[in-house]
Amino acid sequence: MNKLIMTICAAIALAAMTACTNTASNNTTAANTKPANVANTSNTNSMSNSTSNANMAKTDTDNPMVGGAPMLKTKDVIDNAVNSKDHTTLVAAVKVAGLVETLKGAGPFTVFAPTNAAFEKLPKGTVDTLLKPESKATLAKILTYHVVAGNMDSKAIAKAIEEGKGKATFKTVAGGTLTAMMEGKDLILTDEKGGKSKVTIADVMQSNGVIHVVDTVLMPK
Repeated sequence: MNKLIMTICAAIALAAMTACTNTASNNTTAANTKPANVANTSNTNSMSNSTSNANMAKTDTDNPMVGGAPMLKTKDVIDNAVNSKDHTTLVAAVKVAGLVETLKGAGPFTVFAPTNAAFEKLPKGTVDTLLKPESKATLAKILTYHVVAGNMDSKAIAKAIEEGKGKATFKTVAGGTLTAMMEGKDLILTDEKGGKSKVTIADVMQSNGVIHVVDTVLMPK
């Protein structure tokens, strides 16, 4: 009888030990698995956030500053131009000419944007006359003479000049032509009246094109 009782007790003890071992094994597996999944998810999210932040930084910071203001690739020609203290005359002229909605369109547009100083080079009284309602058609023609259809960054312009053996001609939205050439390291535009304008800031990328800042107003025939 005693031997039978001892055998039963031994069996019960063995079963209990086996159960404890299995439970510990399952807990260890669960503990190892769950943190691994959480860690992987966290790393994935971190990588995603890092990529997003890198793209945002690139969009916001690799454009040149114009008129003391950042130019954002996510904004269009008009929304960027209004922030430049060097282009208040141009923005006013665009509004008077009724070209705001046009330049906020899908484009793409290549805009040679004269500074306030460029407008000041015009004969005295010219800007005041152009900003009058009765001069709207003339003003619109001058402004659209500074716009070329397409996205012509400095590399594209340089390539066109090279292919043209030193000169490239571009048709403007106004219908006239601009001639581009290099003078040393400077990109120079010549208008239909023989006037010249230098690009002072190139490749200001926009959501609907590109702006090149110029130091002289270009005049059509």
